[in-house]
Amino acid sequence: MSFNILLMGASYGSLLASKILFGGHRIHLVCLPAEADLINAEGFRVRLPVRGRKDPVVLDSRELPGKVTAGPAAGVNPSDYDLVGLCMQEPQYRAAGVRELLDAVAKSRVPCMSIMNMPPLPYIKRIPGLDYDALKPAYSDPTVWDNFDPKCITLNSPDPQAIRPPDEPVNVLMVTLPTNFKVARFEDEKSTAILRQLEKDIEGARYETPEGPIELPVKLKVHDSIFVPLAKWAMLLAGNYRCIMKDGIRTAQEAVHSDIETSRSVYNFVNDLCVKLGANPNDLVPFEKYAAAAQSLVRPASAARALSNGAAYIERPDLLVQLIARQKGLRDPVIDEIVSLVNSRVEANRKKAAQGSGS
Repeated sequence: MSFNILLMGASYGSLLASKILFGGHRIHLVCLPAEADLINAEGFRVRLPVRGRKDPVVLDSRELPGKVTAGPAAGVNPSDYDLVGLCMQEPQYRAAGVRELLDAVAKSRVPCMSIMNMPPLPYIKRIPGLDYDALKPAYSDPTVWDNFDPKCITLNSPDPQAIRPPDEPVNVLMVTLPTNFKVARFEDEKSTAILRQLEKDIEGARYETPEGPIELPVKLKVHDSIFVPLAKWAMLLAGNYRCIMKDGIRTAQEAVHSDIETSRSVYNFVNDLCVKLGANPNDLVPFEKYAAAAQSLVRPASAARALSNGAAYIERPDLLVQLIARQKGLRDPVIDEIVSLVNSRVEANRKKAAQGSGS
């Protein structure tokens, strides 16, 4: 059975799309006009490293069994789709056009799968026992999530790392860490069945090479626990958000390995918090496994790059984790420092932007 799938965001969305297309599904990417024109004319390409091969495999969307189209947020009817994927960063959903489409997705009650580092507020509402209103300050604009039913939304952990090479066209994506997507089931079995079908299609996909068909990395793994995608939180706090420094940025590898014991302490604090929320320790990733993967993270994280480039809004899982921990009577001094530093750099960027717009 083939599905119609809407993915909001063509950058990271192209990675998931490249795997879904193996199952013969139809995908529509919502993106900027220049991206859409290029994708409609030439498709997109994803460079994927494969263990044991010197050169990466290049997945060309035009050569895959499914079909991909692209266009702007305007004029999209979510009810035409079986599944919606949120593949932009959280602050982008407050933008004109995108906000209206997101609200239409909420009201359509079409199953919606987020692939953000920042879990949507209605997904957090699937975690019992929290004061959800008190978590709103962590969101760029919490009102964009108002019309979502938590039963209709799930979270897919964006563990694979990918970048757009700066010297190449915007329809090219390069995977730098080919790990798996981990998605929690929906509350509804019919919606979850869509995820299980995609999981099966991706698992069975083979790529033809001169030596014969090969299996490709970056699978989709469906989990019954709603806490599995939260395994990313510890990685974000120990690595990504510690790329941000007072006067600059550093690579994730440096953030983790320049002070490994502090990294371990932060990581384990966040994992312990997830267990207090209801996670099974087996839902989470041990620090040693993450630290080994972080050796290959030789670029600053996207949040750090965005701040360095003057962004007035970035995703704030650091603040979300801090606020949730406080509700459980917990605090970590390093996380407090991270939040304080990010607050000050965001504030500086906003002041600079305001001065620029006023001149």
